[in-house]
Amino acid sequence: MNMAATSVRKVITASKAPTPRAPYSQGVQINNTLYISGQTGGNPETQTIVSGGVVAEAEQALKNIGAILEAAGSSFDKVVKCTVLLQDINDFAAVNEVYSRYFPNIKPARAAYQAAALPRGAKVEIEAIAIVGEIIDE
Repeated sequence: MNMAATSVRKVITASKAPTPRAPYSQGVQINNTLYISGQTGGNPETQTIVSGGVVAEAEQALKNIGAILEAAGSSFDKVVKCTVLLQDINDFAAVNEVYSRYFPNIKPARAAYQAAALPRGAKVEIEAIAIVGEIIDE
């Protein structure tokens, strides 16, 4: 067995993020890379989308991502890529305002799209890729 080609996979579960309602994991870590599934504004206690519109949903989605990052031993400053899905692209500025508070110093690569429909009628869904462990910036 060639050890250089071996990867370690770990499923990440955070009790402070909504429980998946489909066959997927909240996060999957391969070696030191963490892939976080799309998070909506789902309240982890009620398993329903928070009220208050796209701003409240974006805030909750990012809190959910934060819980998964924490469960994996990572943090927002180690996020390297996000994808933002919006029910309405006209909500981009409002979501961006919330998003920027979670990434005040390190700005991950990002893509944003309007989607025809999001799970459970959500207005925003955000997925992320992060590093677990030390990062050295150049």
